[in-house]
Amino acid sequence: MVASLAHLLVAASLANVALSTPFTSPVDPINLFRRASSGCSTTGAASCHNTTRETDLCCFESPGGLLLQTQFWDTDPSTGPSNSWTIHGLWPDNCDGTFSENCDPSRDYTDIAGLLTDAGSTETLAFMQEFWVDINGENEQFWEHEWSTHGTCYSTLEPSCLPAGSPKGTEAVDFFNTVVKLFQTLPTFTWLENQGITPTTSKTFTLSELTDALQAESGVIPTFDCDGSTVDQISWYFNLKGSVVDGVFEMIDAPEKGSCPSSGIKYPPKSGRPTATSVTAPTSSPTSSPDGSLPAKATIEAMRSTGTVTGGLLSAGTWSTQTLATYTLSGSVDSFTMTSSKGACGVSGGEFACGSGVSSTTFSAVSSGGNLLLASGGSTSFGSNAVPSGEVQETVFTGSGHADSFTLMIIAS
Repeated sequence: MVASLAHLLVAASLANVALSTPFTSPVDPINLFRRASSGCSTTGAASCHNTTRETDLCCFESPGGLLLQTQFWDTDPSTGPSNSWTIHGLWPDNCDGTFSENCDPSRDYTDIAGLLTDAGSTETLAFMQEFWVDINGENEQFWEHEWSTHGTCYSTLEPSCLPAGSPKGTEAVDFFNTVVKLFQTLPTFTWLENQGITPTTSKTFTLSELTDALQAESGVIPTFDCDGSTVDQISWYFNLKGSVVDGVFEMIDAPEKGSCPSSGIKYPPKSGRPTATSVTAPTSSPTSSPDGSLPAKATIEAMRSTGTVTGGLLSAGTWSTQTLATYTLSGSVDSFTMTSSKGACGVSGGEFACGSGVSSTTFSAVSSGGNLLLASGGSTSFGSNAVPSGEVQETVFTGSGHADSFTLMIIAS
C-alpha cells in the first residue's frame, strides 16, 4: 500500500470558501519559473478569484484552484532527513471545498523515475529520492499515486496544453518539477526552529504555538494534522496565476483547520541523521579560510529572505540554479575585488555583472549568523525580478527594491 492509509486519506474539505470572496495573500507571491514553456500570462486573476467565466483553462487553473502543498513529519518509522519535513504532494482542491481525484486513468504513468531521467530532470529526481519518500520504502509507487490521484486533475497540465510534439509524460515531469520547487520555498523545519520549536520528547505544544511560529516566518497560517496527538502533516495553501508549469503561486491563509487538538501536541524527533543537502540555509558553512581571512577562491550562493538557499552566481554574475562559478577574491574582508572566468566583476547602475568590459568594483564582506555575506557599498541586500529555474538566469541588482530579495553567501572552495 502506498504510504500509509492514514496519510493518503487525509481529509481535504474546506469550509465556506466562496468564489466571490477573494483570498488575501499576506506574503509576496512565489514565482517559481519565468514564463518559458506554457506561454501563459501571470498578470490576470488568480485561481478562485475570477469574476467572469474563464475559457482558457490551460492558463487558468479550474476547477481545482485551491492548491495544497502537503508535507509529512514521519517518525514511526522515520522517513527523510531528521532536520526536514518531506513532500506528500500538491493537491488541487476546488474553490468550494470539494475535490476530484483520479481524473484521467489513461495518464496513470508508471516509472516516474524514468520519465524524469529521460526529460533531463535528474536533479529533481535526486531531490525526490531524499525528500519525497514513502513510509514503506515504495517511493516509485508513492510518486505514481500522487501523479495519478492528484496530478491528472490539473486543467493547466492537460496534454492539449503542451506544445505540439511534446513527449508522452511531459506534463507529469512538469508536475514533479513544480512540486519540488515549491517545497524548496517552504522550509517548515527551519521556520519552526527559528521560532524556538524543535522536535522533542520532553514537552508538548499548543496548536497556536505552532501556527503562530509559522505565521511569524511565512506570513500565513497553515494547517496541521495529527495522528492522535502527534503531528504528522502540514498543509500550505495557494492560489495560482497562470499555469502549474510556470505560474505564480500566491500563498494564503488556510481556509480550514486541521485535525490536531488545541493543546498537548507532540512533535517527536526523527531517528536517522540530518541532511547534507538541506533545502534551507545552513546555520554555519565553510565561508572563509581557516585563519578567518577572505578565501581566495569561492562560490557565491543566494540565500533568500525565507532562509532558503536557491542557487547562486554564474560566471557572468547572473543568478541561476545551474552549477555555480568559482570566483577569485583579491584583498581583505574590508576591501576586495572579484573576478570570474568571464573577467572583472562590478556594479554599474545598480546591476551586478562580470565580464571583459566590466569595470572592477570594490566589495566588502560582512559576517552574519556564521555566514560571510557579500556587500556592495556596505549593503548586503541584493535582488532580482524573478527566481531562476532550469536554464533561466536572472540579473542581480544591488538593494532590495525588486521582486525577490536575497543575500549572497561567500562559500570557500
